[in-house]
Amino acid sequence: MMQAPLHTSPAQGVGIGLRHAHYGAFMEAAPPSIGWVEAHSENYFGDGGYDLHVLETVRCDLPVSLHGVGLGLGSAAPLDEAHLARLKRLVERIEPALVSEHLCWGATPQAALHDLLPMPLTQASLDHLCVRVAQMQDTLRQRVLIENVSTYVRFRDDTYGEAAFLAELARRSGCGVLLDVNNLYVNQRNHGEDALAAMAALPREAVGELHLAGHRVTAAAVIDDHGSRVAPEVWTLYEAALRRFGAVPTLIEWDTAVPPLDVLLDEARLARDLLASVPVRT
Repeated sequence: MMQAPLHTSPAQGVGIGLRHAHYGAFMEAAPPSIGWVEAHSENYFGDGGYDLHVLETVRCDLPVSLHGVGLGLGSAAPLDEAHLARLKRLVERIEPALVSEHLCWGATPQAALHDLLPMPLTQASLDHLCVRVAQMQDTLRQRVLIENVSTYVRFRDDTYGEAAFLAELARRSGCGVLLDVNNLYVNQRNHGEDALAAMAALPREAVGELHLAGHRVTAAAVIDDHGSRVAPEVWTLYEAALRRFGAVPTLIEWDTAVPPLDVLLDEARLARDLLASVPVRT
């Protein structure tokens, strides 16, 4: 049986994550009315199975963004070429509108740590990341977006702010930036950093996608847990991001305590209303 043709439009407007709890709705004759979906790349590395079947079916109707969480581009260990090869195979199968990874490390030569660990923001780290991002883009034969992460430490030897680091990475490697607005807010609260100044440090043309998510406030820190509605303060920063970068494709991220689909669609509606007030970037 031949697969239906892939939907070839770029990702525009507001998307939501493709999560197992909502597969049924996406497999119905009339899938949810959204602009696009994001899929975590590693969940679809197999050559078969129901998960991949759902993603391929959705891809016939909607643009897909593949968002990786496991490559650990900043790790000192050699880049996992088997992981990259599986990602390449998925990219060729799905033909995603966007591909992204994180500004982080996550492995030693002995073990994968399965976490998005913060990078020292130094010249040595920048040189290292430029080589790794170039390898990723050369392998996939497309531009990738690198996401700013929430962190709970900064390093004494840092010589860049995170946004300036990403701006220079984009300039040198040709990659783009996935700007997580919630992460900007979390880092502002945890480190006293200025989220608006961070946006100003990023070239307008570098930002190819925005993320919105919920967080949890604790006595020790603000935790980026993706487990609740977007906070009012983050909506305010999102409006500032739209003024700065234009109508960039925006994702509602919700990964823990995943709610009914209607809740995600309501969050997407709120983002869509704000997005409609700014011109689409050309």
